[in-house]
Amino acid sequence: MTVSLTSSTTSTGVIPSNLVSFQSTEQFHGAVREQLAQDIEVLFAYAKLPSPLVDACRYVMTGQGKLVRPLMVASAFASINSSNNERTDELNDDIDTLDADLDTLLENDSDYDMSRRAALAVELLHTYSLVHDDLPCMDDDELRRGQPTAHIAFDEATALLAGDVLQTLAFEVLTAEMPTFAPFDATIASQLMAIFAPRARRMVSGQMLDLNAEASANIAQDNLEAIHRDKTGALIEAAMLMGGVCAGATAPQRMALQECAQHIGLAFQVQDDVLDVTMTTYTLGKPAGSDEKLDKSTYVKLMGVDNATSYAQSLFNDGRAAISHELHSREFSDNEYAVGTDNDALLALIEWLWSRKK
Repeated sequence: MTVSLTSSTTSTGVIPSNLVSFQSTEQFHGAVREQLAQDIEVLFAYAKLPSPLVDACRYVMTGQGKLVRPLMVASAFASINSSNNERTDELNDDIDTLDADLDTLLENDSDYDMSRRAALAVELLHTYSLVHDDLPCMDDDELRRGQPTAHIAFDEATALLAGDVLQTLAFEVLTAEMPTFAPFDATIASQLMAIFAPRARRMVSGQMLDLNAEASANIAQDNLEAIHRDKTGALIEAAMLMGGVCAGATAPQRMALQECAQHIGLAFQVQDDVLDVTMTTYTLGKPAGSDEKLDKSTYVKLMGVDNATSYAQSLFNDGRAAISHELHSREFSDNEYAVGTDNDALLALIEWLWSRKK
């Protein structure tokens, strides 16, 4: 189903991505970020956290982050939804165009609202991990997302508790009775939890393995990749799969999303290692060169900047190839570097990630 609209908002909030024709990466990402910002405020009003805890949570959740993971949820949701609608239209050429009042669609689109919950969940969990990573007992960083880290802006105890409560809210939000959200769908919620919980655990395990690796010299590439498939890749897997589930992804589509996410998750980490040594602190919004300072095992240390960059590009290409056939029912050629990105949210997101500088 495609609905042509001249505005991206209504009195009830940002129009669901499945009701908007994909026009551009900037337009789509802007709508997702606007919706997420509204939903964060709804969540904090619902949670009724005391000060300064709520202030610290709002501070870290509303910084200038890339919001990659909620964008992945929304992009996977939009792409699977669009792909499935296209396939339905192909099988039913005579299907009538849905003629319904837009406000009614917004009020009853529970699948979309479940994707909003999923986007919130992955961003809450990711932000909690950043707050804890920055603590003095971990990486002891003073800058994150272009602003002082939580334990600098507030204090260490408040930052620790902010991370704790963001982690718990990440799970609560999937079934919480919050204003502006349709009642949660129990079937979808249980599927989301089954995807989300083990990958949240893997993220923490990966962080421990990463800390262990700091004391290891000359770590092998296989071992380094095993760390990052959990530390970075697990939550990226969760984001894509959760978006797909909310859109009613088929079993083959879920398999394709998982394979895509595994490539993109690793590519994202390799790219981060390259950016850490090639970009400035101002551009990154966090201290440049921190990996070397902490003597971390990185792909740049393992294979050099040029080879790491080439490896990241090959992983991004593999990610595109993994999902393209399921989205468009056609094979994806290695030479078709940007095929489908003009009108597909997920492929456009992958292209955007490859071109990022922070």
